[in-house]
Amino acid sequence: MDLSAVTHHLATLFTSTADAAARQTDFVRRQSKLDGSAMARTLVFGWLHNPQATLEELAQMATDLGVPISPQGLEQRFSPRAAAFFERLLGEAVLRVMSANPVTVPLLQRFAGGVCLLDSTSLTLPAALARLWRGSGLTPGQAGAGIKAQVQLNLVDGTLTGPLLQPGCQSDLEGVRLLPPLPAGALHLTDLGYFSLDRLQELHGHGVLFLTRVSVNTRFRDTAGRVWTAAAFLGQQTGATIEVPIQLGLEQRLPCRLLALRAPPEVVAQRRERLRKHLRRRGRLHRDRWALAEWTYYVSNVPAEQLSAPEAWVLARCRWQIELLFKLWKSEGRVDESRSAKPWRVVCEVFAKLLGMVVQHWLLLVGCWSYPDRSLRKASRTVRRHSWSVALGLTNRHLVYALLLNLQRCLTKGCRVNRRRRDPPTHQLLLGFAETG
Repeated sequence: MDLSAVTHHLATLFTSTADAAARQTDFVRRQSKLDGSAMARTLVFGWLHNPQATLEELAQMATDLGVPISPQGLEQRFSPRAAAFFERLLGEAVLRVMSANPVTVPLLQRFAGGVCLLDSTSLTLPAALARLWRGSGLTPGQAGAGIKAQVQLNLVDGTLTGPLLQPGCQSDLEGVRLLPPLPAGALHLTDLGYFSLDRLQELHGHGVLFLTRVSVNTRFRDTAGRVWTAAAFLGQQTGATIEVPIQLGLEQRLPCRLLALRAPPEVVAQRRERLRKHLRRRGRLHRDRWALAEWTYYVSNVPAEQLSAPEAWVLARCRWQIELLFKLWKSEGRVDESRSAKPWRVVCEVFAKLLGMVVQHWLLLVGCWSYPDRSLRKASRTVRRHSWSVALGLTNRHLVYALLLNLQRCLTKGCRVNRRRRDPPTHQLLLGFAETG
């Protein structure tokens, strides 16, 4: 990845772009030392450096940037206009798409458009913001607020699309409309929240490949034209592994493969215990789910010569990489935490911290993404240690470049996942196919 491109995007985003966004949202309406650039660098890099920073620590950051302000003065800046400013700046950052050198994993590199993971994460907001950001599972008359952030991650080159924001009450399928179309040849991996036969048909029509679980009610036809549900079909099987051609959907008739693997008894027991808890909590359970607990199964339109069934099992595990990214954002970046309960401070903090996570991802791309055994948790801590100095240098591009070059050197040292014989990490399983094949 070109270090100059990251330098350019950081320098422009946190100077001229931030100042323009502040004027456009009326956050800055007259000449002020705490302009859009200073406010953005103070909060984004202040919380990136220390996600639990107090107002006093943030005021020290502002002072280091040449804008002395009291903690009380900074707190007074949290307002609807400040929230609109940070939301606008986050949107500007998301438009700056950056990618790393492709990761050296042959199985992933088989897909010309990359291996693209799609998922969302939910963030709770104070109830006073429900009119703007209504939370999930709530009726219009109830008080509750939340944001759902849609994120798409390309495992091959690290390209991050998002976070794209929507009210927490909206479904994941509604959030799909926020995303740009995937290129032909890409492999699309999602969870059941995104399952839709019409969407799979659309992806297939555009040459996009998919590997997905299917909802319990979905029907398909076998090669003889007989109609099945997954539970009925798998209930007739005696083998441990199944790989058969099917036509998915009664109307769509998508040409796919059904790939199924009989689960070990201990896994079946764990799944059925979760189903019992679900039944006690919800009072209802689809009758097929008990039988389907015996199987791990997917459907895919990837040709068999491009992806074998054992390879498909490992690729399906890759979907958890985006869950790990969200875990990184929440456990390390604390994007869902605030020291305050004041609504406008909380929402400003959410937007600023999400923007910090985008910046962090850019810096991870330049330093360690191309290594299959990278540890994003270790690398993110290295980024946080350097973030204060990067914030101070953002008005001097030559200095920023030098700082990022030093950060890049640091990220290449020690930010790795250790090899394990028992319960090997995903990158070991992926590389195992290159070693054996």
